[in-house]
Amino acid sequence: MSDMSDSQHDPDEHESGIKTPRQLVTVIVAAFAVPIVLIVMLVTFVTLGNKESPGTVAYAASAVEARIAPVGFVQVSDPTNFAAAKTGEQVFQAQCTTCHSVGALGSPKFGDTEAWAPRVAKGYEALLNSALHGKGNMPAQGGGDFSDFEIGRAVVYMADKGGAHFAEPTPPVAASAASGSTAAGSAPAGDTAAAAPASDAAAAGQK
Repeated sequence: MSDMSDSQHDPDEHESGIKTPRQLVTVIVAAFAVPIVLIVMLVTFVTLGNKESPGTVAYAASAVEARIAPVGFVQVSDPTNFAAAKTGEQVFQAQCTTCHSVGALGSPKFGDTEAWAPRVAKGYEALLNSALHGKGNMPAQGGGDFSDFEIGRAVVYMADKGGAHFAEPTPPVAASAASGSTAAGSAPAGDTAAAAPASDAAAAGQK
């Protein structure tokens, strides 16, 4: 009897601890989750040395410089440097788009040929004068962030999009040089014309 009892094994000795489907799902999820968590912890530990301590950013050179920077600054630009002047589109986007993009306060809407037609008919000089000195609800645009030349470029840009065919305004320096050369070139002709009657009068006196 003792031999028979020894040869018999306990039936629960080799049974699995998983008895329900829920336990099986839990074991499978844990088998995937635990290694992932361990890998994340290991990566975090390895890269921990590259992280800055809390508060060190506030003492960085760039942060200190930003805190002690003056509230305002003066920017001096050369008004005669027309090579660096803004284009008409740039001035429009910076200063004119608020009203003219939607036609606010009675302003002609950008690209609306019907609204721009009566204004274009007055010519470029009239439009530029209105832009520089103001008209209606539009305040004067001259004397601000942009030069009169740049404002003129914006006027041409908007007017041309509204059906005009205005030429690009000439920089004042170039215009002055052109007018000066024309005057210089006409002076000798004037002197010659004035000298001709004098010589004729002298010849008549000799006769």
